[in-house]
Amino acid sequence: MKLFVASDLHGSEYYCRKLLEAYDREQADRFLFLGDVLYHGPRNDLPKEYDPKAVIALLNERKEDFLCVRGNCDGEVDQMVLDFPIMADYCVLEWGGTTIFATHGHVYNEKNRFPMPKGSILLHGHTHVPVCNVHEDYICMNPGSVSIPKENSHHGYMTIENGTFLWKDLDGEIVREFRVS
Repeated sequence: MKLFVASDLHGSEYYCRKLLEAYDREQADRFLFLGDVLYHGPRNDLPKEYDPKAVIALLNERKEDFLCVRGNCDGEVDQMVLDFPIMADYCVLEWGGTTIFATHGHVYNEKNRFPMPKGSILLHGHTHVPVCNVHEDYICMNPGSVSIPKENSHHGYMTIENGTFLWKDLDGEIVREFRVS
């Protein structure tokens, strides 16, 4: 089973199209979206080709593919126009024998961790920076941002398959790799 993970699209039609192309190319079984789907937020510049209505149409065509958690820029009005659930603060997945706690990162993160079993993975977005921090009891990972990367990072996503986590740019080039033993 292959999981495709992305975060922080912020309403960019351009990057939404690139992301869906990457998802199709990866042939993943599910798409886990870590929030901030439509709105750019007051702290961010407008992303390239900001068009939330176009993003709504593109994502709703693929509604069966998505697992999604709520970002700090996502609200009830966004849920009213999207045909898949986005309002959960977190989800817990058992993936290949590993517990993954997926959230956006504005509530639960490395400084405010949700109780998780030892060896779990905390997976979140929000910072727009790809991360892999190994702690004694858990690992924290962030796929970075699709449309507004920060700290000179890439526009990208992550895949999870057979215990291997790959951070990739939107062209599918591997930027980083981590294997859970």
